[in-house]
Amino acid sequence: MGEQPAGSPVDGLVVVDKPAGWTSHDVVARMRRLAHTRKVGHAGTLDPMATGVLLIGVGKATRLLGHLALTEKGYEGTFRLGATTNTDDAEGEVLTTTPADGVTDEAITGALAPLTGPIQQVPPQVSAIKIDGQRAYKRARAGEDVAMVARPVTVHELTVLGIRREPGLVDVDVRVRCSSGTYIRSLARDLGAALGVGGHLTALRRTRVGAFDLAQARTLDELAEDCTVVPLADVVATTFPRRDVDAETADAVSHGGRLAPAGNEGPVGVFGPDGLLALFEDRDGAARPLVVFVP
Repeated sequence: MGEQPAGSPVDGLVVVDKPAGWTSHDVVARMRRLAHTRKVGHAGTLDPMATGVLLIGVGKATRLLGHLALTEKGYEGTFRLGATTNTDDAEGEVLTTTPADGVTDEAITGALAPLTGPIQQVPPQVSAIKIDGQRAYKRARAGEDVAMVARPVTVHELTVLGIRREPGLVDVDVRVRCSSGTYIRSLARDLGAALGVGGHLTALRRTRVGAFDLAQARTLDELAEDCTVVPLADVVATTFPRRDVDAETADAVSHGGRLAPAGNEGPVGVFGPDGLLALFEDRDGAARPLVVFVP
């Protein structure tokens, strides 16, 4: 995959290894300085406590971010059994404590099974989901008891990597592969609830977003030394199915024209003789443009 230096504004993706304690917005602000442009955004928010893969779009790549955020994600994290918090993670206030010493390894494995596959998941009250036009976390921090509605998500993998015990508490290290919109905090909460001792998330590292993983991620310090951007065409070719068209069709695409349906589910990258043209999707019997990158 090609890379190009970001000495001047470019169009592409920066794969950041987000540090703990930074918000996703903090990373965007830093990248605006490093990429010398204000046209910077992120795909798929990471909580301040979490580390790992955060996709940062620069220039025209910001128009891709909504589609990149919908791709499958991978995580490694730690679920602590024996206590609940008001945020379902270690940054919140402890609400209840129940000794978890009696919870067996077999019980943990058994309780994880119903949390795998297509499930209905209730998001945390302290989340960025909008309820009646206002973020849930703002309502929760104002003292409201926010009623969160369950949403369909898919947990493709929920594997136990290790179980560690201390008096009253059990820490379960897990690997998760899931659909967009899945809250790992909610999985920790629901595991604790199923076992009757309560639970919350104490550590989280995102290992992958779609085609981009930790092997490609760079720390902010590394990016300050050498800020490299994955070119927009490479991002599209790596993430979505590719469709090549001739020069005449490319001209029509650049003016917003439709194409015959591709027969694919989801977005398709359309390339002409001179490179990337657009992102298309089959709708209503035709392939229609989602994003056109050429003027």
